[in-house]
Amino acid sequence: MKLTNRSKLGMLVLSLSLMLCFSASAQQAKQPVVRQLQSYDLSREGSLLGTVVKYDSASTVPPLGAHVLIQTTSGKVDVHLGNARVLLANHFELNPGDNVRIVGENLAVGDGIIFAARIVQKGTQAIAVRNTRGFLLTPASTMSPAQIEALRGVR
Repeated sequence: MKLTNRSKLGMLVLSLSLMLCFSASAQQAKQPVVRQLQSYDLSREGSLLGTVVKYDSASTVPPLGAHVLIQTTSGKVDVHLGNARVLLANHFELNPGDNVRIVGENLAVGDGIIFAARIVQKGTQAIAVRNTRGFLLTPASTMSPAQIEALRGVR
């Protein structure tokens, strides 16, 4: 039985389309880097060591809230700290010249990327400003049970 040119061409097209389907299913779609950086992920967490250059408790630069400019060995980094009242509630101050360690990760905000702090440490004092899922903490969430009990009934 002889195969005609039309049959040979049909078999070739069918085999090529099957090969393309298999190769396409073998590839996994990668998310763009910006898409990956839109949510906080503990596996991407890193730390910064440096000296405080400037602290702003109410920055107008997005994201709004407290920002600290840190001089590291690789340059200056703007770090978002969230709610400045969390630092105040824990009697935590940042002044130019203070040596700090900040645990957090880079997150996409608008057209740029910022370093979002989760833990800020100065000397032996460490303050959490975000939870492990990346949500900002409030001053009330940092209070001890005794402090919360002392405020009951106060309006």
